[in-house]
Amino acid sequence: MAMVKDLDVRGMQHCETTALGVLLRHEGLDLSEPMLFGLGSGLSFIYWDSKAMDFPFLGGRVKPFELTRNLAAVLGLELLVGETTSPRKAWQNVAAPVDAGRPVGLQLDSYHLDYFSTKVHFGGHVVAMYGYDEQDAYLVDTDPQGGAVSTSRASLARARAERGPMAARHRSFTIAVPTRLTSPGDRIIPAIKMCADAFLNPPIANLGHRGIEKTAKQVPKWLRRSGNPQEDLPRAAVLMERAGTGGALFRNLYRDFLAECAQLIDNSHLRTGHSLYTEAATLWTQVAALITTAGESGDPENLVRAGSVLHELSRIEREAMRALSML
Repeated sequence: MAMVKDLDVRGMQHCETTALGVLLRHEGLDLSEPMLFGLGSGLSFIYWDSKAMDFPFLGGRVKPFELTRNLAAVLGLELLVGETTSPRKAWQNVAAPVDAGRPVGLQLDSYHLDYFSTKVHFGGHVVAMYGYDEQDAYLVDTDPQGGAVSTSRASLARARAERGPMAARHRSFTIAVPTRLTSPGDRIIPAIKMCADAFLNPPIANLGHRGIEKTAKQVPKWLRRSGNPQEDLPRAAVLMERAGTGGALFRNLYRDFLAECAQLIDNSHLRTGHSLYTEAATLWTQVAALITTAGESGDPENLVRAGSVLHELSRIEREAMRALSML
């Protein structure tokens, strides 16, 4: 049996920030979850639909692992990433750091994990592994999934080998904090500006503020778009509110990040961004509730109302990011 000693195995709201928190606290760097999310320029928006999909997907963050890469770049962390098509090599890539007393991050498909409460395929899930024995692997997942958990090594191997949207090839990673670390406080403004720039200038109409505006136009058609609205619409709303994010498609996390920043930096643009994201977070929760009601009742009026709130959200978030881009 191999186990990392004296590890703080706190789970958080979101999977990638949970794993980053475990790895960084082990290195002596303890940042709040909103700070990890914000310094990693994690906030985004995507509306995704195609003929191959049963129902559209709404995402509120950058794509899996981009947050980790952003955070490492902005703080100057040493990020070592392993990817392989060989399950045997993949196991060596995670067993070796644990044997050496270091936790390791894994990207995998949550569908196969023994403890996971929602059986849907999601290849962008991230956990931290801190131990193993002959049968089981010991992981840290989000608070809603149980924090410190275990899964059989066979199920872990299946989860890591799964292919499909957002999946990676047995990706694992370790992080080292350099002796002369860039002060996180000094990197707040560059991280916010990077996030704002991407949001305000999306390369395609499905992303950023343009994506929210597109969603506003599409959502009123969702009862017709769905083959099974009583299931599809409430499920979409649950993903918006509870898919490991703490609600409101990550707007709650970004609001809390901006609040933490405003305590460190006295700046009117930052205060404007914070107050607008406080408003946005509440409205996203309203949108989710309207979508649920529409699915349960079959009344399209709820989707018309959700569309008008989304139209307002596109304006509010664009205004917030414009203010933050002026930092």
